[in-house]
Amino acid sequence: MTNPHKNKPWFKFLSNKYVWVLLFFSTWMIFLDNYSYFDHRFLDKQMDELEDNAAYYKDEIKKDQENIKQLKNSEQIEKYAREKYYMKKDSEDIYIIEFEGDTVEKK
Repeated sequence: MTNPHKNKPWFKFLSNKYVWVLLFFSTWMIFLDNYSYFDHRFLDKQMDELEDNAAYYKDEIKKDQENIKQLKNSEQIEKYAREKYYMKKDSEDIYIIEFEGDTVEKK
């Protein structure tokens, strides 16, 4: 009783031990290893997010440094305090006018 597929090319290919070793190795590297393809994809996405965050924070640092340079002037400090924290002098009254449709968020 002989195998009827023994002389077919696909059977010879699949019966080769090197093909089996290659299949085992690639399956191991893609799915099971600590450095698998899926883990690399996940880590690459995380790296991209962190690089985006780093670029964002560098831009914010530049903006803050410019604000700090401006706030070295006492007039700029007063302007900033009035706009941001609604501070006033003792002899002043402040009126905050809100128009319908303003996007000012109340805290």
